[in-house]
Amino acid sequence: MRPHALHAVIAVKSLDRAKSRLADRLRPEHRARLVLAMLADTVSAAVAVPRIASVTVVTPDPVVAELARRLGAVVHPEPHREVIDATDPDGLNTALTDAATALRHRHGPVELLALQADLPALRPDELSDMLTTAPVGVRSVIVDHAGSGTSALLVRDTVAPLDPRFGPGSARRHIDAGAVDLHGDWPGLRLDVDTADDLDRAIELGAGDSTGAVLHDIGWPIRVHERVRRVC
Repeated sequence: MRPHALHAVIAVKSLDRAKSRLADRLRPEHRARLVLAMLADTVSAAVAVPRIASVTVVTPDPVVAELARRLGAVVHPEPHREVIDATDPDGLNTALTDAATALRHRHGPVELLALQADLPALRPDELSDMLTTAPVGVRSVIVDHAGSGTSALLVRDTVAPLDPRFGPGSARRHIDAGAVDLHGDWPGLRLDVDTADDLDRAIELGAGDSTGAVLHDIGWPIRVHERVRRVC
C-alpha cells in the first residue's frame, strides 16, 4: 500500500427503498434498475482515477453487492444498529463511518472520500481535478448542484475521522463542522439525482453508459441514446 493512499466509500440502501421521489414517474422495478445503473456509472468513474486505491460499497442489498464486486469494488456489509439514531434515520452516516473505520483498520492511516451513489454524469477527470485541488490536512466538502446537499466528502488527513453528516441540509452541517467548501467546475460531481429534473440535467451533461442504457430501455421521454457518453 503506497503512503497516503486514498480510499473511496459509497453507501447504498436496499433497492426496495430506491428513489422514492421518482415514484410518480417510474415503477419500483424501474427505479431499482436506475439506482443500479447510476451506481455502476459512479463506481466506474471512481475506479478509473489512478489516485483512488480502492472503492468500497457498503450495502445490505445482495444485488447491489454483486454489481459492486463485478465493477471491481470491495463490498462492506451494512452495520447492525440496535437503536435508530434520530440524527441518522436512514443509517447512511452510520454505514459510511463503519466502512471508513474498517478501511483504516485494514490499510492503516489513509485518506478517505465519501461519494454519493447517484452521480451518473461523474467524469474521472472531474474527480481527479477535485482531489488535486483539495488542501492537505483538512476535511473538504463538495456542495451539490442544489446548493444545500453534499455530493462528496473528502478527508485529506490520514487520521482524522470521516465524520459524515449527510442528509437534508448536509452541506451547511459539514461546513459548520470545519469542512472546507471546495469551489471548482465539476458539474458531474455535483449532480446527485433525486428528482426527474435532476435526471434530465444528468442527461444534458452526459449520463454514463449504464444510466443512459437503462433510461432508453424504460422509455424515459428524452432521446438519451444520442446524449450519453462513456466515462473512461
